[in-house]
Amino acid sequence: MLSSTWTLFFALSVVFGIRIYTHKRQRASVIRRDKERVLILGASSGIGREIAHQYAARGAKVCVVGRRDDKVMAVVAECRARNSTLKGTIGTTADIVNVKDMVRVRSILEEEWGGIDTVIVSAGVSATRPLLEIAGVGLQQDLDASEEGIQVALNVAEAATKGNFLGPLIAAVSLIPILKRTSKSPSVLLISSLGAVIPAPTRTLYGSTKSASLLLYQALAIEHPSICFSFVLPSTVAGDFRASAVDQSNSQPAQVTVGTTSNPNSTSGLKSYYVAKQCIQAVDYSEKVVFIPRTMRIGHLLYWIWPGLIENKARKKYGFTPK
Repeated sequence: MLSSTWTLFFALSVVFGIRIYTHKRQRASVIRRDKERVLILGASSGIGREIAHQYAARGAKVCVVGRRDDKVMAVVAECRARNSTLKGTIGTTADIVNVKDMVRVRSILEEEWGGIDTVIVSAGVSATRPLLEIAGVGLQQDLDASEEGIQVALNVAEAATKGNFLGPLIAAVSLIPILKRTSKSPSVLLISSLGAVIPAPTRTLYGSTKSASLLLYQALAIEHPSICFSFVLPSTVAGDFRASAVDQSNSQPAQVTVGTTSNPNSTSGLKSYYVAKQCIQAVDYSEKVVFIPRTMRIGHLLYWIWPGLIENKARKKYGFTPK
């Protein structure tokens, strides 16, 4: 029985390897690297910025999109510096949750390049507090949430939903038709989070809204089979996760890519360069769901087999002590 299982595993591995190698050759033969037209939403910092750098280094045409003009122009300059012969890097300020902005981005792509081949959705917002704490109920307080507190929680939830679900939705509706119409091998990559499939304390709103956009794009992959959809689910990434938090007092949400550490100078967690490399590889090889690190796929499986184990480990990881 054990021998048969390993034989099946080996056979499936070979078939999968042949499949992704074949697709790699097919896409490379259809779209040359120096001809690929890549749009990166949320490219002014973090993983999106690294993806822009790496695509530019290999000669692709890159469109950098972010909310701050100074950061967008900085990334454009960095991309051009990585390839002195590169003339295709462009940039524009736009908010993924603004319909007019996304329509304008689409017009720019059609005017400048005549279309698009690859769309990277890397924008989003974070949320770092337990849900009831947002509503004003501490873990050690035996109190009901007030009407005002419930409204605060609702407002924060709406902000998280807007950034992490409605933004990707607007991007999809705006770009899928032009992508299908103008590319010989259209691809979409959504940078989600491990928290979208494995629940974590203090990430209640972040994980749930990321999960919503993940399922949205997975359903779109079924509705639009001519487009190759890829989904990258990184664990903690080194960087400033709280910078875009919509649940912090007096905070103005900014766009980020995925969950990061709370210290902007932290060296712990995944490196943005590595995650960006895996994202580009996922597009090249038509990988569907990519866990980073890949061993986290086991954690996802264990959650359904032994949920209590994963829940306890999540509390320990985040230093969370329930009442």
